[in-house]
Amino acid sequence: MSAQNSHSFATPAGDAQANAATGSPNRLHRHGAKRVRGVDLWSLGAVIIALLVLMPLAAVVWIAFHPDTNIWPHLLSTTLPRYLRTTAILAVSVATFSACVGTGAAWLLTMYRFPFARTLQWLLLLPIAIPAYVGAYALVDFFEYAGPVQTALREIFGWTSARDYWFPQIRSLGSAIVVLTAALSPYVFLMARAAFREQSGSIYEVARALGAGPFARFWRVGLPMARPAIAAGVAIVMMETVADFGTVDYFAVQTLTTGIFSVWLQTGNAGGAAQIAGVVLVLVFLLLGLEKASRGRAKFHRSVRHSRPISPIHLTGWRAGAAFVACVIPFAVGFVLPVSVIGYHALKNAEQWGDPALITALVNTLTVGGIAAVLTVVAALFMVYGVRLTGRALPRLLLPVTTLGYAAPGAVLGIGLLLPMARADNAIADFWQHLTGHDMGLVMTGSAFAIIYAYGVRFFAIAQGAADSAMGRIAPSLPMAARSLGQSAGGTLRRVYVPLIRGSVGTALLLVFVDCVKELPATLLLRPFNYNTLATRVHEKASLEHLGQASPAAILVICVGLVAVGLMARAENGTRQS
Repeated sequence: MSAQNSHSFATPAGDAQANAATGSPNRLHRHGAKRVRGVDLWSLGAVIIALLVLMPLAAVVWIAFHPDTNIWPHLLSTTLPRYLRTTAILAVSVATFSACVGTGAAWLLTMYRFPFARTLQWLLLLPIAIPAYVGAYALVDFFEYAGPVQTALREIFGWTSARDYWFPQIRSLGSAIVVLTAALSPYVFLMARAAFREQSGSIYEVARALGAGPFARFWRVGLPMARPAIAAGVAIVMMETVADFGTVDYFAVQTLTTGIFSVWLQTGNAGGAAQIAGVVLVLVFLLLGLEKASRGRAKFHRSVRHSRPISPIHLTGWRAGAAFVACVIPFAVGFVLPVSVIGYHALKNAEQWGDPALITALVNTLTVGGIAAVLTVVAALFMVYGVRLTGRALPRLLLPVTTLGYAAPGAVLGIGLLLPMARADNAIADFWQHLTGHDMGLVMTGSAFAIIYAYGVRFFAIAQGAADSAMGRIAPSLPMAARSLGQSAGGTLRRVYVPLIRGSVGTALLLVFVDCVKELPATLLLRPFNYNTLATRVHEKASLEHLGQASPAAILVICVGLVAVGLMARAENGTRQS
């Protein structure tokens, strides 16, 4: 998710570098680009990959406009307004609170120094490692009637039942807002902190000299200049909120995503589910458009010549304590609480670690996640290199469009993949049975193929962005020298590009794998019967109130998420040192 905003799309400068490295299209073909009867295989391969990534989204639109049974008027007059209203309230609330929490923490840790400030800069990234649905299970377990909080209150005040006191409803929209804010606010924090750090300290010195107080410096100086970065973070938060399923399902909050599952699985109407998925796609594309428009209208340039780093102000007394508490609360709610609750249950139910079903889920997760990560990164490398290698317009046009898969919720991709694949599977099986007399079963939907495909589409933008930015950093003279020495296009990729970008490729592999491990809605829709990953096992056991059985799998998912946080910290350290 975080990698989405680091993509380097094709630019005129980048195109000039690519053409300098490989020559113009005409020169390229004369120097041995692989062609078969006039077809440029690199260009053709890039187009095929792009179409495979975009196909599920196109399938959703097609199914929505050509349903077997059109229930759109019924949806429009009954459940759809409720789904849409709840989704809007949830997304706006989570975005607002995430913007306040993330921007406020970033401002305090950039502009001030107080006890443990340097440590908190990294601790506030850790909630990213906690899937929101795991945070939901922990919150309910901690605050429910039989949980430690209400049990302690009853013992202290002598209450005997829930009728003796009032306590907020835990499974509610408000709790969903709290959990999603805790899980997603680090995205705003990351971008806001980077924006504040890039600002010149002299601007704030001038503002102080003109009598601006702490709030005025934040509101009138720092915030306007950081607004494009904050808007990008808020857009990611809203898209992730719209896409969430595990949290809202556990809290019984009816959103558009839960509506997709309800209409499809409970009523059996795939066309109606696709129509709701189409509404989700429209919302996501609107959010993407608003984010790009916001960045396009607000541009601030830092003067390198007169730039001076910000000198943090040291806080003492109650001000230091207040700043410390303000930064600790998001970390405590987003990381300490879920890890403590899940860890307690994992230790209390130690025998669950040897459950064969857990081992099977772990193996399935490693298998599908690993295969999806490798195929996704290889496809992204091929496509980015093919676009840079050729001068054709169509591949260059399709390259940025392939990032839309990352913005599409997993449930939407599930609709766009499962229905066409099921029809193709049945047609292939019928043809084979007619031809040989043997039933070969369902090849794609009856195996993990559909899950791997969905993962590839969902996280292609991460791999594509990493490959594009890494290739853009290579000096054009290196591939030019390789081509002049007789290397083919494929040889240049293998012997020049891949060795130089293997660090970025490895990072992309790990990031894609981490996101595959945490993906829930697409896996729920596309998995074969009795096929579990760690994410689906956590969801199934927690939905049955068996948190002790879900905890080991949840701990494993959290550990994988911590790998992603470590990668982000390492990348940021490398960027700051350079």
